[in-house]
Amino acid sequence: MKNNKKKRLYRSRDDRILGGVCGGIAKYLDVDSSIIRLLWVLGCLVWGAGILLYLAAWIIVPEEPGNK
Repeated sequence: MKNNKKKRLYRSRDDRILGGVCGGIAKYLDVDSSIIRLLWVLGCLVWGAGILLYLAAWIIVPEEPGNK
């Protein structure tokens, strides 16, 4: 039987260096967060818009629900 729970993207509370964006994306995609961080840095170096995209994601993507 399938789980009907919808998968959501959140900023990670546990796996974070700055805002938890890469940790949240890694959890959503079920991959290691180091891979996402390396790809993000590579994207910043190659295309240059990665920093602005990270800041936008930090603002737009909600933080993972849980106790503070």
